[in-house]
Amino acid sequence: MTHFTPQKAAKFLSPGGITLGIIVIGAVIFLFTSFYIVDQTEEAVITRFGRFKGISGPGLHFKLPFGIDTQYIVNVKTVQTEQFGFRTVSSGISSIYSGDANESTMLTGDLNIVQVEWIIQYRIVDPKAWTFNVNERTRTIRDVSRSAINMLVGDRAIMEIMGPERSAIEAAGAEFMNETFRGYGLGIDVIAVKLQNIDPPGGVQEAFDDVNKAEQDMNRLINEGQQVYNEEIPKARGERERIIQEAQGYAAERVNKANGDIARFNAVYDEYRLAPDVTRQRLYYEMIEEVFKDDDSAVIIDRRFTNFLPLRELGTNQGGRE
Repeated sequence: MTHFTPQKAAKFLSPGGITLGIIVIGAVIFLFTSFYIVDQTEEAVITRFGRFKGISGPGLHFKLPFGIDTQYIVNVKTVQTEQFGFRTVSSGISSIYSGDANESTMLTGDLNIVQVEWIIQYRIVDPKAWTFNVNERTRTIRDVSRSAINMLVGDRAIMEIMGPERSAIEAAGAEFMNETFRGYGLGIDVIAVKLQNIDPPGGVQEAFDDVNKAEQDMNRLINEGQQVYNEEIPKARGERERIIQEAQGYAAERVNKANGDIARFNAVYDEYRLAPDVTRQRLYYEMIEEVFKDDDSAVIIDRRFTNFLPLRELGTNQGGRE
């Protein structure tokens, strides 16, 4: 075992020992301040005497030691997330969350109170701007995001927010935030805004559940009515086409018959012009035949007969006499 004796202490405290110690310490500081490592998901912003010098990518890099060059490591690949209206207490298979009513409570366009929880996902695209342009970066991101969602919720009715306008709010929120952050020169790009839970305050939750149920029933009845409509309308159209075709067929039949009657009349008229007396007599006979063709009891006698005694056949049941 080596003992630290006064002689050894005097040796180290001598001018030569102090100089050696300073050299060793300086070498260690030189080594630790001359090299830095940048991860694959990161970029390093380099300053020299506090002024921006450049940006270096992943790998081992050299810089001027003793604080002359300073590196600021910025994660530019990882998508970062901010939560609003709630906090993740613990994550895992069964995550635990806590609410934040100060952030989530908002006033809608129809003067209702609603609790909105959302997240934003963003990535740093300009490490220089991210490093130098804004001091309180996280607070700025949160304030702008809250302002955007409050504005969009305040422009809409509560039932629109809880239903069809959800995706529109997300898209408009991301666009508004990106425009604002570009104006601030923050150096980030908002990839997505995702609304989570949208609920009315606890005191009116039951009433809103009833409204939602009524809307679901309304949509169900509309779908059922649409289904019946889709069944009956084609049937009615088919019936209409059938009736139209029957009417067209009947019209064609009547027209053809009328044309035939016209042709027959014209033919008779031509014959009449050639022999009026014969044609008139023939028409008379045809008419008489047509009138009495179904009557078996009629007896037709020419009144100009002079050698015929008109008699009527008497039945046997008239007064009991024949």
